[in-house]
Amino acid sequence: MTWDWDDIMKRLLQLLAMLNLLAPGAAFAIDDTALWDGLKSGAHVAMMRHAQAPGVGDPAGFRLGDCGTQRNLSAEGRRQAEQAGALFRSKGITRATVYSSQWCRCLDTARGLGLGPVVPQPALNSFFDNGRNEKTRTGQLRALILHRPATFPLVLVTHQVNITALTGVVPASGEIVVLRIEGDQVELLGRLAAQ
Repeated sequence: MTWDWDDIMKRLLQLLAMLNLLAPGAAFAIDDTALWDGLKSGAHVAMMRHAQAPGVGDPAGFRLGDCGTQRNLSAEGRRQAEQAGALFRSKGITRATVYSSQWCRCLDTARGLGLGPVVPQPALNSFFDNGRNEKTRTGQLRALILHRPATFPLVLVTHQVNITALTGVVPASGEIVVLRIEGDQVELLGRLAAQ
């Protein structure tokens, strides 16, 4: 029996990345062809944390629908969103069904992708300031993914807390996690970033 050490190392890196033991950038050396093929076919779902928006949580006086009261994307965040869109297009995804949290930083990230119309979706809204909403939002998110339209690949733009509650992953700003959900099970397939 001969060992294919390159294949063993690749699988070990994949396992470590899925266990969230590597920094997000460390997993990008892995061949991500299967992730992109799954996204193109609709078998997988891309869930993206909004791009860089300086600060934590929401400022006092935050109002949904009033971007002047919210944390917003920095110039780097706008660049991240555009780069992520370019990455999707370079992998053959030129159009997607794009759902976004109603927070301005998520909507601006989703629009920056340039993959099609952006549909605000309350199931993707943050519960950072109200943890009692975690279970409800996560259940709504699972339902959204399970009953997704089959027309185009699905891209969801949301917040760190929403992604962490569903997957256990703490994504970086602008990072994409690739998921497959079957029944009540969420399978984290990989992590992507437009760097």
